[in-house]
Amino acid sequence: MVETQKSWLVSRGVLLEKGPRRTLATASFVNMLGSGVFMLSAAVFFTRSVGLSVPQVGLGMGVGALVGLVSGVPVGRIADRRGPREVYMVTLTLQAVAMAMLVLVHSFWLFMAVVCLTQLAGSASQAARGPIVRGLAGPRPARFRAYMRAAANLAGSIGALPAALVVELDTHTAYVCLVLGNALSFLASAAIVSRLPYLAPVPAPPGAGRRSALKDHRYMVITALDGIMSMHGAVLVFALPLWIVGHTQAPRWFVGTSVLVNTVMVILLQVRASRGVDDNAAAAGAWRRAGYAFLVGTSLIGLASGLPAWGAALLILLGVGVHTLGELLHAAGSFELRYSLAPADAQGQYTGVFLLGSGLASVAAPSVLAWLCLDEGAPGWILLGLVFLTAGLVGPPVVRWAQQPRLQEVEAAATHA
Repeated sequence: MVETQKSWLVSRGVLLEKGPRRTLATASFVNMLGSGVFMLSAAVFFTRSVGLSVPQVGLGMGVGALVGLVSGVPVGRIADRRGPREVYMVTLTLQAVAMAMLVLVHSFWLFMAVVCLTQLAGSASQAARGPIVRGLAGPRPARFRAYMRAAANLAGSIGALPAALVVELDTHTAYVCLVLGNALSFLASAAIVSRLPYLAPVPAPPGAGRRSALKDHRYMVITALDGIMSMHGAVLVFALPLWIVGHTQAPRWFVGTSVLVNTVMVILLQVRASRGVDDNAAAAGAWRRAGYAFLVGTSLIGLASGLPAWGAALLILLGVGVHTLGELLHAAGSFELRYSLAPADAQGQYTGVFLLGSGLASVAAPSVLAWLCLDEGAPGWILLGLVFLTAGLVGPPVVRWAQQPRLQEVEAAATHA
């Protein structure tokens, strides 16, 4: 009976087949489960338990995010040379130690130092994970990466329940348990990752020399475009709640409904949205369609201002749905381009560079969205959509330009063979 049930779950796409890919997905799920609980209540922990002010928390987390970006490229390079599994396990362990140190924070400057450590370890961990995802993706890499993202969103939504409980209890002990629980999730992820097979470093092709992702200007342009489009992530978690509460007649509880719609759509539709996005041309096409979806979604949300409650709620709901379709397409395209435009022997450091775009975007997004969406109103929302659309339309020709070196390497390798 158990085997039959497992086979049905695999056939329906709920579980991956037994093997390294399921192991990596399990490790990522456990990791995101702990991180989801912490991220949803981190600000409350720092203000209510540590005693910091809201401006101090905002400044510290912003500085930490910027500092953390510097670790991705060098750690990714080490993963390329030494083997990604071992480096990934080390970074997960460092994340656990840095997270546990948060329970010792009692001043702003100590908070700043520890947050920087957690961000450095987090960026390093993502860069080390990149070659593993590439190496284990199998014959259908787009489906596997989409499954991983859907599973991560599911873990994050499950994490909302214990996070809400901790905030409701609002005690120092509860917050300490939350922090230590996240630290344990990193250790558990490291233990699961240890079960993965050893992935040997990919040798560089003859004549390739020592690669530097930061000097690959074509890849850097793709990274910049992805960073611009990545600002969509802050639309629903930052701009939309403030827009609903301060600029529309929609009920305040609709903030939670909008986030729920987004989360459910990602969990259910990410794998389907990634079908066929298995080469550079398809990925660029996904970006183009995402640009159109973002324009429609942000325009609908912006036009909700001034409408009665039911009309505002309807437009916002439609806008969130269309915006999420853009998010699904952008994610599918980004996953493909991140790996396919990077040399096989330098996946780690190229992943570190690619994460710079989305990392910088997450730092800049609150200020940009506050100006466009909250200060300028409906025209600002439409202008934001036009920015996304422009990035999406520029994507296909830029991708064709960016893939030329990789095609030349393939031809050179075939000739050498």
